[in-house]
Amino acid sequence: MKIIPATPADFETVRKITQETIRTVYPRYYPAGAVEFFLLHHNDAAIEQDIRKSIVFLCISDSGDAVGTVTVSGNEIGRLFVLPDQQGMGYGRALLDFAEQEIARKYEFAVLDVSFSAKAIYLKRGYEAVNWHVIETENGDFLCFDEMRRKLGQEDFA
Repeated sequence: MKIIPATPADFETVRKITQETIRTVYPRYYPAGAVEFFLLHHNDAAIEQDIRKSIVFLCISDSGDAVGTVTVSGNEIGRLFVLPDQQGMGYGRALLDFAEQEIARKYEFAVLDVSFSAKAIYLKRGYEAVNWHVIETENGDFLCFDEMRRKLGQEDFA
């Protein structure tokens, strides 16, 4: 497996991974309005802009398939998604390791907004909830999520 920078030619791949993961996983945890909010938040323009800023990365499996993506903007980890049929194989962990290493070059803390479906993963990893958010979506559903952070040290990358 390897992690590479996404290029403009990878837009459809990043879009597919993002949308397929949200559409498959999030309805198990969130009402329809919240799922739609996530899809709109990770819209084509946002993905394209982040790719142009060179802050989007792809996880490529040993067989050469793009199976996950992560966005690293400053000390913030965003849009970390692994295709549903590829989850549980270590790709998410590899993307998170990569993102934390990138962040640790310049920052003391990594921060991210965490969906319900991923919260346990980040807690096990040593992240702490520092804020809780509620957003009312257009159809009256609510989107609830935690803002989490983790202090990064050199021992994390030894």
